[in-house]
Amino acid sequence: MRSVRAFAPGTVANLGPGLDILGLAVTGAGDTVTAERTADREVRIRSSGHPDIPAEPERNTAGIAASRVRDRAAAGSTGISLEIEKGLPLSGGQGGSAASAVAAAVAVNELLGSPLRREELLEPCLEAEAAVAGRHADNVAAALFGGVVLIRSLEPLDVVRLTFPGELLVVLAEPRQSLRTEEARSRLPHSVELSVALAQAAHVGALVAALSTRDWELLRRSIEDRVAEPARAPLLPGFAEAKAAALQAGALGCSISGSGPSSFAFAVGDEPARRIGKAMIEAYRSRDVAATARVCAIDSRGARLVGGQN
Repeated sequence: MRSVRAFAPGTVANLGPGLDILGLAVTGAGDTVTAERTADREVRIRSSGHPDIPAEPERNTAGIAASRVRDRAAAGSTGISLEIEKGLPLSGGQGGSAASAVAAAVAVNELLGSPLRREELLEPCLEAEAAVAGRHADNVAAALFGGVVLIRSLEPLDVVRLTFPGELLVVLAEPRQSLRTEEARSRLPHSVELSVALAQAAHVGALVAALSTRDWELLRRSIEDRVAEPARAPLLPGFAEAKAAALQAGALGCSISGSGPSSFAFAVGDEPARRIGKAMIEAYRSRDVAATARVCAIDSRGARLVGGQN
């Protein structure tokens, strides 16, 4: 096989209280990576997908993931060229760096004859994400496996795939803002009061229970973040208004998507979801922030091969 093309979906991380431990994949936009064999022994990036994304393999999540997969497959003599197509915004809180890493890992593994199981691709993707956004697996695990994931542990790496209701929709609002992950993470507190930690743990447990039992009222009560959201909201003009508008419109919870600036809300039913999205856009506009919104299902498939194999 000389060329393989793979797609990885965008993701919503944290889901309110689950900082670095909860994430889900959403349908629609994602990143696509084409991997091709070359005559030399190098990993090269033919196109990074955006002028602001470095093309040096050691500084690009797709390049890092590709190199780590090649090493684990004991295929160091195989030259690989990557072309990245960015469907996700840069610094948008939708898992763009993770999606590029995951798509590259899946494509390169297939290019090499699938020597690694899907679960064995997670660590190379995590290493790639750690190089640019810190060591957290909520985005990469959701993009790789699809569905909703819980990161029980990083050392050792332990990912739990959660049960979720198929009718649950995600309203993803994207304000015309940019917030670098490094800046957003720098605002996180180094410690919290015991009462805050206990409340956060209770909300995570309740959220997992609500997803497995389709308890919409419990889900609504569970999307409460007392750690990251209070620290990051001041960096995101319009978010507070958008959250209030989403809840007023009937959202089953609303919070920041990943490190922002995107925000998300849960809904059931297309019409309520569209109404919530419209309310969020209007709320951002009240703060002179242009925004768009889209309604997504939870992507249960995760990363997958797409056309262009030969």
